[in-house]
Amino acid sequence: MKVVIGEDEVLLRRGLTLVLESAGFEVAAAADDGPGLLALTELHRPDLVITDVRMPPTHSDEGMVAALTIARSHPEMAVVVLSQYVQRRYAVELLAEKRRGVGYLLKQRIADVDTFCADLRRIQVGGAVIDPEVVEIMVARAGQDDGAIARLTPRQRQVLTLVAEGRSNSSIAAALVVTEKAVVQHTSRIYDALGLSVDDEGHRRVLAVLKYLARS
Repeated sequence: MKVVIGEDEVLLRRGLTLVLESAGFEVAAAADDGPGLLALTELHRPDLVITDVRMPPTHSDEGMVAALTIARSHPEMAVVVLSQYVQRRYAVELLAEKRRGVGYLLKQRIADVDTFCADLRRIQVGGAVIDPEVVEIMVARAGQDDGAIARLTPRQRQVLTLVAEGRSNSSIAAALVVTEKAVVQHTSRIYDALGLSVDDEGHRRVLAVLKYLARS
């Protein structure tokens, strides 16, 4: 899998390159600003682009802007945005623009190399992966209101959290030690409770759940 990286911090850029290459990824190039990332993406046409949110010249959201630009111009490319802080708006914005092959992860997730690389591979083949900490905060905030999420059972909230992370039914079943049939039943009740009409495509159900959570 060919990868292009966007990261302005030298140590993190080199560390991420080493992690990926050790795991069998081909790092074609790395940029230290938004315009450079766009240029290298056009030059190398990677399978996957990984970018920080904040990069020069203003250190605001150049990486996020670049990610959205790449998603629009190259829908076949997988895009992963790394963030230092939890910004649920970015997760929703990214998924709204690109519904397949997309991820929003916190930088601390890189430390768990095996899980991080597994997430990248899942994203590259069309999955949608949202950082568990981002999802946890969104679910907790929504649960504070006297609304539908507050009325979900503890098990349903567990399932909802895993759905929003981008987990498949089989992965949710394994994590909760239940059958896939039980997961399907739980998700069906959750969607009814939230008033969501969601088909079986994983990326669409992730988007629907995140949009609901973002309203809270």
